[in-house]
Amino acid sequence: MEWFDDWFSVIAAIFVFTVFILTFVKPVRKRDWKSLGLYEAFIVSLFTEMFGIPLTIYVLSSLGLPLTANPLQGHLLAALLAMAGVWDLEIGVTIVMVVSVLMLLLGAYLVIAGWRQIYNAKDTLVTNGLYGVVRHPQYLGIMIVTTAFLIQWPTIITVAIWPILTYAYYRQTKKEERQMEERFGERYRQYKGRVSMLIPRFKLK
Repeated sequence: MEWFDDWFSVIAAIFVFTVFILTFVKPVRKRDWKSLGLYEAFIVSLFTEMFGIPLTIYVLSSLGLPLTANPLQGHLLAALLAMAGVWDLEIGVTIVMVVSVLMLLLGAYLVIAGWRQIYNAKDTLVTNGLYGVVRHPQYLGIMIVTTAFLIQWPTIITVAIWPILTYAYYRQTKKEERQMEERFGERYRQYKGRVSMLIPRFKLK
């Protein structure tokens, strides 16, 4: 239990990721705050179980799974696949950590770099850089970050929240696009025809 009951780390992690989202994806409209509320519920649940109380481990162990309050077994994806004989627990945790950290770095880059482009554009339509790859790199970045945490340290609550959170951001992109069409007209519609919303298009030659 030495890893857990670390409430300073719980608060610090929640603070860091709250500041991150408020800095680079500033909520303005009511729907922005709704999505932020889901995001906050996700990270509070995540870090409470990661550093505080491993509720998911307790629930699953009560159902008969051989799990203990061990930080390695907190990486449930690695632990469950280890139980299935796919890999040793230590190797599985290493793979899960490498994959999730790379995804976190990619997601953070998309959020920050996307914000920088919008900030420098001074209220003009941005269609180059990251915005020449996907129309919503910041929202894609948030989805990648939350998916990375889901891979790294899944909990019952975050697994339940994640699809709702992802759908909320998807709906937000659709509403923002209607506003952009009203503002920029045919220019934005042509941009939509060239660039995908969230998943990059790879053309095979």
